[in-house]
Amino acid sequence: MARTRAQDYDTKRQAILDSSAELFARFGYSGTSITMIADACGVSKALLYHYYSDKEALLFDIMSAHLDSLIQAVEAAAAAAEGPQARLEAICAALLEAYRDADAEHQIQIANLKLLPEERQETLRGMERALVVLFSDAIAEAVPEVGRGALLKPVTMSLFGMLNWHYLWFREGKGLTRADYARLVTALVSGGAAQAVAAVGMESPSVAPAQPERAASGEKAARKPRAARARSNQIA
Repeated sequence: MARTRAQDYDTKRQAILDSSAELFARFGYSGTSITMIADACGVSKALLYHYYSDKEALLFDIMSAHLDSLIQAVEAAAAAAEGPQARLEAICAALLEAYRDADAEHQIQIANLKLLPEERQETLRGMERALVVLFSDAIAEAVPEVGRGALLKPVTMSLFGMLNWHYLWFREGKGLTRADYARLVTALVSGGAAQAVAAVGMESPSVAPAQPERAASGEKAARKPRAARARSNQIA
């Protein structure tokens, strides 16, 4: 007979993930033991193994849960925004808000992906690509100087650079709010696009009509299965 799950199984599992993320971020993956995780959670190793068989499973779940929360937040913001410019700002703000209190998970995602087996790496890369596509589609629509030309990928990844590394300097309650920074980043990308295109000597492409297989807007992106988006819209 299969063992019945406790009613608080998901709550305890999330607590284990949270504690593990803090330890991995502080001591590194190799420097964190199962014993340390069990002690931090206030449970026995035997009980911990009831939830996770090993550290690899923990690491994968930390990253997959983090990426899933980012995708959901950005999809919701894209679907709710009206107009290309508003959509770009909204998804930047949504990503920054989703990063709130998630510095540990964010650091782990950046630094530890290659510690996992290739199959699990590819699953997570697919989620990362889905997130990138949401932003590249928004940029292509909001910034006609970039459109879907050769500069779309560099501009998209530059935007991610500004957003992803904010945790190194951003301090809550000091200076800009997250919404302010999202507005600043959006203005930098939108306002500087024409000069950037001219600086690298590339003609401004027109925004090409969306192909059937592409998620051309936030609303379409929210409706299209993530796995299909990752396969058909690989930018990274």
